[in-house]
Amino acid sequence: MFVDSHCHLSYPGLHERLDSIRAEMAANRVDAALCICTTLEEFDTVHALAAAHDNFWCSVGVHPDTEGLAEPDLQTLLALARRERVVAIGETGLDYYRLNGRSVADMEWQRERFRVHIRAARETGLPLVIHTRSASEDTLAVLAEEGAGQVRGVFHCFTETRAVARAALDLGFHISFSGILTFRNAEELREVAHEVPLERCLIETDSPYLAPAPHRGKTNTPAWVPLVAAKLAELKGLPLETVAAATTRNFEQLFGVRVAADAHPSA
Repeated sequence: MFVDSHCHLSYPGLHERLDSIRAEMAANRVDAALCICTTLEEFDTVHALAAAHDNFWCSVGVHPDTEGLAEPDLQTLLALARRERVVAIGETGLDYYRLNGRSVADMEWQRERFRVHIRAARETGLPLVIHTRSASEDTLAVLAEEGAGQVRGVFHCFTETRAVARAALDLGFHISFSGILTFRNAEELREVAHEVPLERCLIETDSPYLAPAPHRGKTNTPAWVPLVAAKLAELKGLPLETVAAATTRNFEQLFGVRVAADAHPSA
């Protein structure tokens, strides 16, 4: 019924209670999830989740805000992307939210890292999972410079403006909404969600972060992605089942997978 298109089940607080998380998913009709990689060091753990469960898939990539760990090069990303059940490159992108006294010009290392991921997506044909925070102009510019028309993907956990949403859609990307959509202070985001065509929408939790209302402040899990779907359905004036079916179909088409209609997560 529902698919969580972006979660971090390898993180502490989730990984050690995977059995209960999967049981909660089943109880809430969440049939599948994409487990996101943020460092090369965690890739084996993330990949093992996807390899062990037929309703999990994974990505390979290094988060833009990660420093002091292994830097991705093109050949490494290409080799890991060939592994079974790897269906995306990322999460990648740009994040200028915490400059820590640096200038945007000083963040060229982030822009170069992003370019490497885009090139990996071009070579593999896999979609990009894009993170952008306080950096949307440069994110779009780098995509354009690196031939965005030759890649596809999703702007995950979208919090940007209508203009950024339109630019992402014009590039052929999907837009994914998280629990932020349910927050009281997210009216502008709800206006964006109302306008994004349903056939380009995904839903996610970004677990363990950003638990939707009424669970805000708690550790998020994929079992709560139906609350995001419900808010999206409300904004679009559509039945919940319509939004669930559409976002699942969008997930399948973007990531090239098939979510079994009778999938029921189990330990």
